[in-house]
Amino acid sequence: MTNTTAHRDAPLVRTAAELAASAVAAIGPDRWSAPTPCADYDLKTLVDHLAWGAALSRSAAERTPLDRDWSKPEPPPYLAGLEPAQWAPAIEKELLAAADAWAAPGAWDGDTVMGTTSMPASVVGPMMLAEFAVHGWDVARSVGARYEVPDDVGSVVLAAVEGMAQMGRDGGWYGPEVPVPADAPAFDRALGLAGRDPARTS
Repeated sequence: MTNTTAHRDAPLVRTAAELAASAVAAIGPDRWSAPTPCADYDLKTLVDHLAWGAALSRSAAERTPLDRDWSKPEPPPYLAGLEPAQWAPAIEKELLAAADAWAAPGAWDGDTVMGTTSMPASVVGPMMLAEFAVHGWDVARSVGARYEVPDDVGSVVLAAVEGMAQMGRDGGWYGPEVPVPADAPAFDRALGLAGRDPARTS
C-alpha cells in the first residue's frame, strides 16, 4: 500500500534543500576555512559532506547507484576538481536534484538503499530532510546568515531526529543533548537533540 501520509512531506524536502542552499550561497570567498557547529568540520568540509548527503539522498529516492566505492570509510571530496566559485552552485544543484527526486511518484514507497543499507523510503525521506535542515543551520550560523525554518519543516525534522538521536550520539554524529525548553519551536528542540544550541549566533 502506498504511504500517502509520508508522501505529503515531499514538498518539505524542497524547502529544507532551498534553505540549505541559501545558507551555502551566503558563504564569502574568505570564509571556507571558518569553524562550524560541527566540531570536526570547517565550512568547506561541512558543505562537501552536505553535497555528498544530497547525492546519496537522490540516489535513495531514485533507486539508482552512486558512482563511488562504499567500502571506503569516507567518500572522495565532492568538491574536488571544482574552482571555489563553483562550489555553492554545484551544491545547490545537488540539493535541488535530491528534492526533485523525493517529489517523484513512488519515491516514498517501499524500501530503498542508503549506501549499503536497505531501509524504508518513508524513513529515509524525513532523515535526509533533517540532514539538509540541520546542516543548513550549521552553515548559516557559521556565516551569520538568516535562517528561518517553517513550523511544518521543523516538526518533521524533530520527529526524524527523535528517532535517531541516540544512534547519532553513539555513532558520534551528534554531540551531547543541549537542554531546550519543552515549549520551544520544534526545530529548536530538534537542534538540542542533535547536540546544537539553538541560541548560537556564530
